[in-house]
Amino acid sequence: MKRPAIAVTGLGMITPVGHTTDTTWDGVCAGVSPARTVPELLGCEVDFACTVSGIDLDDAVGGRTAFRMGRYVKFALLAAREAVADAGLDPAHWDGTRVAVVVGTSSGGSAGLTEQAVALERRGPGATSPSGILLTIPNMPAAEIAIGMRATGPSLAPCTACSSGVTALSVARDMLTLGQCDIAIAGATESIVFPVAMTGLVLERADDARARGAVPRALIAGAGATTDAHHPTSPHPSGDVARAAVDAALRDAGWQAEDVDHVNAHGTSTPLNDATEAALIGRSYPHRPPVTAPKGVLGHCMGAAGAIEAGLTILTLQHGVVPPIANLDAPEPGFDIDCVTKTPREVPVRRAVSHSFGFGGQNAVIALQAP
Repeated sequence: MKRPAIAVTGLGMITPVGHTTDTTWDGVCAGVSPARTVPELLGCEVDFACTVSGIDLDDAVGGRTAFRMGRYVKFALLAAREAVADAGLDPAHWDGTRVAVVVGTSSGGSAGLTEQAVALERRGPGATSPSGILLTIPNMPAAEIAIGMRATGPSLAPCTACSSGVTALSVARDMLTLGQCDIAIAGATESIVFPVAMTGLVLERADDARARGAVPRALIAGAGATTDAHHPTSPHPSGDVARAAVDAALRDAGWQAEDVDHVNAHGTSTPLNDATEAALIGRSYPHRPPVTAPKGVLGHCMGAAGAIEAGLTILTLQHGVVPPIANLDAPEPGFDIDCVTKTPREVPVRRAVSHSFGFGGQNAVIALQAP
């Protein structure tokens, strides 16, 4: 049986450079990081970060339910609302039994858990929130989206560290392929010591989307996942297992390496990770497609990073523009890759891949193509 094409029909983002998809894209293309000193980190050796600011989350969420939501949940709900509206869907009129929600996270509500622990120690049990559990458990972003969107289909919260977002997209794609749902709201969210970011995507079978008159932003062509089984934080120095995830995604998409027009790299700007990934890119894509890495602008959004970067890759497909890697003049000597630096590069992009490599050696790669 032929596998149905899966379309991304809606995007929603809240990131350190924008509270919407459009403003995030503009910020990433500008190539300027919003990193600043963060009060929560004062006294630490590193006291700066890229954070979401300039938005009243409670006011944006609205209603009387915001009190029970951690910041990571509010980000998720707001991004999901934008994605659903962008897809031209209305939860008041869809069959909620056929709508799934898959929202990944790396650390869930660890910030909320820390706040509750400090309150307990300093002021006693009476100072803790009666909603303490809801402020910390990792499935609450998916749960609150399901409640707010009247989505009564499957609801999942995958955790694969920094690759959680791509894992969520891959799971949602499989659910649509298997007929377990007709619409999937997928993405990832994160808020550790401070607010970070969230991306939501609406996925549908492409035929279903076109039948209702929706124009897909992109198609998910393939996905691949592997585990290094090597070290809790360091990648396997050979890069062979991560490359196997790339190969699996290309094989799933039915592509050859030379079909890839652009690579959105994990690009953490750490010596081991960058050296391993640069070598992987050089071996996997010898034709040297243009490479970007959004963490130079956004910082590392942890569990949300993969979803944000997949969303930005979709926007590159749409606009034919590869954003620059912020704070990079040129790749390290010996890195045989074509890094986009200084300014955005206009280039036709029909097929692209986005890499996500997480702590624990969890590798996830997603292949995206123009509709």
